[in-house]
Amino acid sequence: MPLVDLKDMLRHARAKGFAVGAYDAVDSNFVAAIIEGAEAARAPVIVSFAESHFAHYDFPALVAAAESHAKRARVPVALFLDHGASRESAVEAIRLGVNGVMVDASHLPFDENVAATRSVVGMAHGVGVPVEGELGYVPGVEGVDAERHPGEIRLTSPREAALYVDATGVDFLAVSVGTVHGRLRGEPRLDLDRLAAIAVTVGVPLVIHGGTGLTDEQLRSLVARGVAKINYYTALSDLAAAAASNALADVETGYAAAIDAVRAAVADEVARTCEVFGAAGRADETLAVCRSWRNVEHVILFNWSDEVGDRAAEFEAEGRERLSRLPGVREATVGAAIHADAPYQRAWLIRLASAAAEAAYMKDPAHLDYANRVFRPHAADRIKGDFLRD
Repeated sequence: MPLVDLKDMLRHARAKGFAVGAYDAVDSNFVAAIIEGAEAARAPVIVSFAESHFAHYDFPALVAAAESHAKRARVPVALFLDHGASRESAVEAIRLGVNGVMVDASHLPFDENVAATRSVVGMAHGVGVPVEGELGYVPGVEGVDAERHPGEIRLTSPREAALYVDATGVDFLAVSVGTVHGRLRGEPRLDLDRLAAIAVTVGVPLVIHGGTGLTDEQLRSLVARGVAKINYYTALSDLAAAAASNALADVETGYAAAIDAVRAAVADEVARTCEVFGAAGRADETLAVCRSWRNVEHVILFNWSDEVGDRAAEFEAEGRERLSRLPGVREATVGAAIHADAPYQRAWLIRLASAAAEAAYMKDPAHLDYANRVFRPHAADRIKGDFLRD
């Protein structure tokens, strides 16, 4: 099954009363296990990449691996930037292959949160990518990642939630109703009435961060009140660590045994939580209502005019540098014909995140400046075409 549009996925989940699990990956083994678990449950799934984890792995390499896994998956998959720190982070993540982003400005005052989020929404919507914002504050208590979310809990106000969604245009809203990042201390106390009020007030799917430590019944109660996405990582990390430790206790089994043990433990927990979230068995119906997420190849075959001469390399270098930085552009490169008698000796190959990204690219001032100032005057002999990429 293909990568699918995340907005379609979560709107369907909310309409049908289930939630999709968003599971942070920290290596390619986690990616494979997350998708295997979802396949076992026949559930749609989101593979997430938290910016706070980037110090532990090569983000570009891991997203590439996840994209490859997702395209071969037997369930609908979306790839997501979790807790992005800036607009620049979102632009880069989209370039690398994610099709949903979160900007986390929840630690800022309301007006600053709105401004930071709205900036990301404007960029991402322009290239067809949905955005998650967060209002209220979900702190860390103890365990994995807790130190990255310092401070006291700040619950989401239903009134402010409505203002925030209207002001920012976010597609999904992460709310604070009593969960924490990391492990919980004591019994979790959720403000379910507050959650229900938020769900009535805003018209977008709701998101819960800090799913670890909640009982199955509490998780189901969140879903019943409008939650369509649940972030889940700490429990996976703890299970993976225990599985690896047990496997490595016998040194004769070797490292590969620990890899296999981690993969099995993570896959089992993903499958179990998909059942709890109500997503199990929903893969086929979700695929039926979701648009496929497909990149676009913008191809221009051309010849430089004779007067360009040695400046061709300079012109192409400028194009690569400028065009590759535009939102929604995944790659901008120039190819050379392998046969000297080919009618066109050069080719621009521009890979774009989506059809919306192609439309935005064609109107982008930086692209138009390069095209009108450098390329078109010196490459009149050209043909072009746009192709959806499988």
